[in-house]
Amino acid sequence: MIETTRYLLLPGWLDSGPSHWQSHWELQRGCARVQQDDWVWPRRGDWMARLDEAVLADNRPAALIAHSLGCQLTAAWAAHSRHTSRVCAALLVAPPDTERDDMPPNLFSWRPIVRSPLPFATLAILSSDDPYCSQARATAMARDWGCPTHVLGPRGHINGDSGLSDWPEGWALLQSLVA
Repeated sequence: MIETTRYLLLPGWLDSGPSHWQSHWELQRGCARVQQDDWVWPRRGDWMARLDEAVLADNRPAALIAHSLGCQLTAAWAAHSRHTSRVCAALLVAPPDTERDDMPPNLFSWRPIVRSPLPFATLAILSSDDPYCSQARATAMARDWGCPTHVLGPRGHINGDSGLSDWPEGWALLQSLVA
């Protein structure tokens, strides 16, 4: 029997709305969204437990498709989980700087940022004008995670407001990462 990769979507704070590329990938490409119990007051430990459940729900290898806070979730989960070998790759899109002074109190449990090297293939996709993290800070996080970067240019937070629709370039980057 041939194993096929499962694609797990890890949305950020407040989830990904209908115009977000993650929502397009869920509907058009068969990706599965990891549902969190609380999208408004996200607690790092709760989100990590839910990700562990999602990874263990199936024996096939998983590719993580993280946006925003989902990137911080991936790093925190990988530093603590005993199940990282079940993940073949992670696409980390627009990691936020949760240590900034202007972050809302809803995100305080995501401090400090976990900066351990990730034990699977990764690629960080960055924007040169992300309002939630400077390109320099995102590049430093990616370096700490052992993760190469790809800068899209000025695309904001690389979300539903970025005009990417189903973002075929992102899907191609993910496919090359999984391969």
